[in-house]
Amino acid sequence: MPQVDGTMRAVCMDRFGGPEVLSLRTLPTPEVGPGEVLIRVEAAGVGQWDPFEREGGYAEMLGLAPRFPYVLGSEGAGIVVAVDERVGRFTVGDRVYALGFLNPKGGFYAQYAAVDAGCVSFIPDGMTVEQAAVMGGVGITALRGLDDVLGIKPGESLMVFGASGGIGHMAVQLAKKMGARVFAAASGDDGVALVERLGADAAVNGRTDDVAAAACAFAPEGLDTALFTAGGETAERALATVRTGGRVAYPNGVQPGPQPRSDIRLQSYNGEPDAEIIARLNRLIESGSFDVHIARTFPLSQAMEAHLALGSHHLGKLALRIH
Repeated sequence: MPQVDGTMRAVCMDRFGGPEVLSLRTLPTPEVGPGEVLIRVEAAGVGQWDPFEREGGYAEMLGLAPRFPYVLGSEGAGIVVAVDERVGRFTVGDRVYALGFLNPKGGFYAQYAAVDAGCVSFIPDGMTVEQAAVMGGVGITALRGLDDVLGIKPGESLMVFGASGGIGHMAVQLAKKMGARVFAAASGDDGVALVERLGADAAVNGRTDDVAAAACAFAPEGLDTALFTAGGETAERALATVRTGGRVAYPNGVQPGPQPRSDIRLQSYNGEPDAEIIARLNRLIESGSFDVHIARTFPLSQAMEAHLALGSHHLGKLALRIH
């Protein structure tokens, strides 16, 4: 049985601010509460939304009273080391991944995390612990957009704008599993190569290619649907290729968001996790081959460097190695 230490190493902060507020410290290990499991974290995802949380954006937006020292990290994976007696699904020793957005007990930038069992899942077969650690947030955000907002149907055409990023490269694969024809606008030639390997029916370099012309060639009558994970001038030109009556979605946080058009349905949304959508995501992932792309993995002590790397060109996701 894994031993649980009374203290742990964690990257935390004593105030909100820039990357420099992150420091590696020794903190008490969180205790398992009702309906929770305690995970010895092996890897954590570094989310595009983590800097916004680090700067206090969510606390201000949601009216939260933060408790310092504050540990970031809304996704991670590792081994179950303790289980509340009311939780029947997991046992000590299980290899799991989990989500814990704005967890008051602290996030996954730490050696241990106590998480609601409803947001914990077994690591899918064939997936590394790092891949499982980073896929939860982006996978659920992609699936919320594709399934709950856009209602993708088999045979429909879909543009994924920002297709080589964290959310985008998950969306390409999930949409293909849902039967869509996928046009991918990726970042850089390396991004195009990635999304082609992941199964996109057509792919262009959003930095250098004429995205609108390529989208028109892909869907001459106009695209049925689009998921935007990035904004800007090129995104606006691409938006014009969605047909009258088409559906467009983008996660809250995309800046600038797509401009409304009177002849399409445009909707923003949150990628909120719950047990039901996690189960949906797992079913799709386990239905065949699936690849979670990790650009770089940093040791826990280099969390600040990982946050700085979020602002530079990279494909897929960034990860922290905890143990």
